[in-house]
Amino acid sequence: MQAPTPPTPGGEVDPALLEILVCPVTKGPLRYDRSRGELISDQARLAYPIRDGIPIMLPDEARPLDA
Repeated sequence: MQAPTPPTPGGEVDPALLEILVCPVTKGPLRYDRSRGELISDQARLAYPIRDGIPIMLPDEARPLDA
């Protein structure tokens, strides 16, 4: 018997939604960091949180990525 998969931080995000979302600052692509429950904008150096499966795409809510 396989061990249950631990829940994803922030909850699961609809894959179709991930395909259409872009960074609100740069309009560039985002990558999904499942382990942290964030959408990462490498261009803007910001990490947008996912709460209850909903991406919070507000720059004021984003976490700056360290250099």
